[in-house]
This record gives sequence, C-alpha cells and structure tokens, in this order.
Amino acid sequence: MKLLINKQYLEIKEALTYKERLIGLIGKTNINYGMYFPKCNSIHTFFMKEAIDVIGLNENQEIIFLEPNLKPNKLVFIHHSLKKTSILELPNNTSQSLKLGDKLFLEFEDII
Repeated sequence: MKLLINKQYLEIKEALTYKERLIGLIGKTNINYGMYFPKCNSIHTFFMKEAIDVIGLNENQEIIFLEPNLKPNKLVFIHHSLKKTSILELPNNTSQSLKLGDKLFLEFEDII
C-alpha cells in the first residue's frame, strides 16, 4: 500500500494480524514507512525508540485526529466509532503539511 504525501509516495504496511497490530513500529529506528491500523481508535507508543506522527482517519479517509511528533510511552485514544476509525503511524515530521479535515488517498495497488 502507498500513501501520497508531500508529493512523494510513502510505503504503508497494513497491520492485520494480532501480532502486527500489537507490535506496530515498536523497537524500530530510522523509520521510513508507515503502518495502517484499520478499525482502530487507540494506540500506544510504549517501547518505541523514536517519536512518530499519528493520524486518525474516519470512514471517508478524512483526518479527524493529528498528533505530530508523538513521543514514546504515550497513549492515544480517538473519540470516534471503533469500526469507522483507522490510524496511521508515520515517520516523525511526515505530517507537517496536513491538517484536520484533509482527505488522504491510500493506494492499495502497486504504482507503475
């Protein structure tokens, strides 16, 4: 999966299994990709090695939550329906050009 952000494509890995959802970006350094958590309205950054940007999306892929530079050892809960909310964890400072209400376009096919 890819996300067009800042006029560049960023690889996004989808967390589908329990293990993928539990671990996310824990323990990673020099993060150069994002993680997509469908049907998710809370995350933590315990055991993270570096700060990340966190984006909450509604069912229309519009930004309803934006927390750039989220430090390790934090909890985030988005007050929106679990089944209609997704979360993106992105490398730190990736979301600088985004704001609440922006619509993101996740591409699920390979880019040619």
